[in-house]
Amino acid sequence: MSVPAAYLAIIVIWSTTPLAIKWSGEGTGFIVGVSARMLIGAVLCLLLIRLLRIELPWHKQARQAYLAGAMAVYGAMMCVYWGSQYISSGLLSVIFGLTPLMTGIIVVVLGTEKRPGPMRMLGLAFALIGLLSIFGLKDAVGEAMVLGISGVLASVFLHSLSAVWLKQVAQGLPAMALTTGSLLVSVPLYLLTWLAMGAELPNELPLRAGASILYLGVIGSVLGYAMYFYALRHVSASKMALVTLITPVTALMLGQMLNNEQIDTAVWTGTAMILLGLTLHQWGDRLRLKKV
Repeated sequence: MSVPAAYLAIIVIWSTTPLAIKWSGEGTGFIVGVSARMLIGAVLCLLLIRLLRIELPWHKQARQAYLAGAMAVYGAMMCVYWGSQYISSGLLSVIFGLTPLMTGIIVVVLGTEKRPGPMRMLGLAFALIGLLSIFGLKDAVGEAMVLGISGVLASVFLHSLSAVWLKQVAQGLPAMALTTGSLLVSVPLYLLTWLAMGAELPNELPLRAGASILYLGVIGSVLGYAMYFYALRHVSASKMALVTLITPVTALMLGQMLNNEQIDTAVWTGTAMILLGLTLHQWGDRLRLKKV
């Protein structure tokens, strides 16, 4: 598979995921939505690897990789679903856009990648300022908002740590096997969490919530994670995290068009800064070296 094609697929899926997460909890509660999503994904993955005759290894390296994947599939997703109860889908995506910064901090601390050059750091700073300016710090007030932001920030940390860990232990594993193994580890954890929270099956499942759960289970969990794990094998964790600098903008637009989430002119200022940050992060150091 083409790596750029997988990268583009991830952008599309991650752009639509925040809104689908919001809708999947309507009338059901977040724990039902996320647990059903992952259960659907696990069953579909097991069918696919059987039909495609893909080996699902359980040796030591594979088990470590599945645990690393589960840190994102269970840990990060549980946090982001919980946080989604308190904030809009657009804000959810914007905060998740902090992933490149968190990933960069982790890889520098662990020494797994070289320290970014000054222009790349400047680009990341511009992108971060752009993300923050979309909503403005003044809007981040109130207990509910703080809870939502805290949940998504925890998700950012776990997702970033999972990506760095996977780069170390997942080499050689097929993307579909890694997706299946991560889901098989995660699903029992979701079910145990569901039982611990005392959640019950809803008496009635709204059509939009049901469609969102099905979309997230098939596209978000199976195709999305398979594309993510595949692309992660071919690019650095930091570059993979750059996807989350693009998806906030597209998620904001979808939230406005499909969920009546209001945005103002600060969005366009933030968008321009994000694009400038992406340009500097991707090509800034090369341009600087050419001038020298």
